Amino acid sequence: MEPSRPTEEDATPAVSETVTDALTDQVAAEFTGEPQVSAELPAEPTEQVVLEEEQVKDEIEIQIDLLKDPDWVVRREAAITLGEMGDERCVEPLCNALRDGDWQVREVAIEGLGQIGSPAVELLIKLLRDWDVRKYALAALGKIRDERVLDPLMLQLKSDEFKDDALNALVELGEPALPRLVTALKDKDENVRKQAVLALGRIKDAKAIDPLIDMLADSDWFTRLTSAAALEAIGDDRGREAIKPLMKDPDMVVRMRVERILAKWKKQPAAT
Repeated sequence: MEPSRPTEEDATPAVSETVTDALTDQVAAEFTGEPQVSAELPAEPTEQVVLEEEQVKDEIEIQIDLLKDPDWVVRREAAITLGEMGDERCVEPLCNALRDGDWQVREVAIEGLGQIGSPAVELLIKLLRDWDVRKYALAALGKIRDERVLDPLMLQLKSDEFKDDALNALVELGEPALPRLVTALKDKDENVRKQAVLALGRIKDAKAIDPLIDMLADSDWFTRLTSAAALEAIGDDRGREAIKPLMKDPDMVVRMRVERILAKWKKQPAAT
């Protein structure tokens, strides 16, 4: 006997079940917020990452090109953007911007290199050999807390032309520079000792009090004077007592300054 062929009615339940399952999944997804499982293969995630990286790279190149714009405002904004990006590829263009003819562009380039930080140190140290940009390179190094910046900055304290820039950079660094500055108080170079005293007075860290008290006996009157002023800036009672003997200092300028310091100190409550 010939087997019977399936009728249209026989096939309907299977199709109906498939449609019902699909509808059920769709409704469930709408209520639960879960995405429906698609038969399509998911896109490769690496493609999106590559696209994002290319987009960032393109943006960096755009900003680098804008550093050559004739309008200083555009160059300034480009330098700000490169600093905020913080990419190592931004270091060389920002270092080149230290030569910009507009001081506002140079200022934001310094800030940008400080934001990038350690990746900029090596090139900035090399720029210290260049007279034209040394001042700006020193300022940028002062914004980077990296052990490598300390020796070059301390070395520049010996420079008549750039000692003040080095001093400002060391003050900007603050606490990390303290050990080197304290050591510099015993340097053979009188100018280095003076700069170290000035820097410690501006940093105003209590760790410098005892070394500064020792400097009150220095043979140079200006060093004694600045040491007293540095102790005044720190404002510790130990400094107040230590400078009193300078009331009998052989130098009149030192005596006069100490008198003013002590008179001012009397008007202030003693530290507890």
